[in-house]
Amino acid sequence: MFARFSKETAQVFIIAQEEAKAFGHTYVGTEHILLALVKVGSGGAYYILSKYGLTPSIVEKEIEIIVGRGQTIHTDKELAITPRVKKVIQTAYEEARILGSNNISTEHILLGMTKEGEGIASHILQKLGLKLELLRKEIVDMLSGERQSTVHSAHATDAKIMKELEGFGVDLSRLAEEGKLDPVIGREKEIERMMQILVRRKKSNPVLIGDPGVGKTAIVEGLAQKIARKDVPELLLGKRIFSLDLASLVAGTKYRGEFEKRLKGLLNILKSNKAIILFVDEIHNIVGAGAAEGAIDASIIFKPPLARGEIKFIGATT
Repeated sequence: MFARFSKETAQVFIIAQEEAKAFGHTYVGTEHILLALVKVGSGGAYYILSKYGLTPSIVEKEIEIIVGRGQTIHTDKELAITPRVKKVIQTAYEEARILGSNNISTEHILLGMTKEGEGIASHILQKLGLKLELLRKEIVDMLSGERQSTVHSAHATDAKIMKELEGFGVDLSRLAEEGKLDPVIGREKEIERMMQILVRRKKSNPVLIGDPGVGKTAIVEGLAQKIARKDVPELLLGKRIFSLDLASLVAGTKYRGEFEKRLKGLLNILKSNKAIILFVDEIHNIVGAGAAEGAIDASIIFKPPLARGEIKFIGATT
């Protein structure tokens, strides 16, 4: 039954076992799965539930009110899952099949939980003000977008396109895949937060702010390495991070209109290849970049596609 579980989903069921024992319950129910989804710290379901304000302490309090708490169970033996949890898993498999997903992600589990519509987890979600129908729609939209993005990634980010871009910067994803980036230590929290922002439907362009030398670029390199290892939410699988060198973009553009033409060409590539995430270090330099006499500076050209969500973007500044 647990075959094809993603890394996060497998971890959710491990946490659910631990939480059920901590509550002194002799079974693993949907309430323990819900608690594990907000405790796991990664995955699409975690991001969605966190957005609605669900935290481990809030869910724990609701479980205690509805089910109660017994004496902690100290055993290595696995607790049995309830028939309702089995039904949630079966629904998750069915939804994954319909949506064309190979793995069972935490989003599929949450979708199965809301579609099943009964049980303590659904009761808690509704009690906390979440509309199950709207939640289901959001999950399906996320998973559908992920599927389209993955299919597009397979065809759009070929070597030719990345080679075109490399005239203006560095393909961090390629360096990560080749093991040429240094390991990033102690930045897991910042990388997780950046992923959480990137998978949003709106306002999904994070900006890293910090003094020079604190490791802003290293955080982005850490994300590139996680994507290369497939240790990211499914919505980010197949993404490629390209680091833009503004100096290369401006170099050689003496005449009016040359810079705008070059920048718009870059943006057109990004708009037609949703799998590419653009990283701009020292983002404040965009203001005024390329603004020769009578020319438009880069910030004005960047603003419309960013506002419309046509490109994915990470910035870093002091």
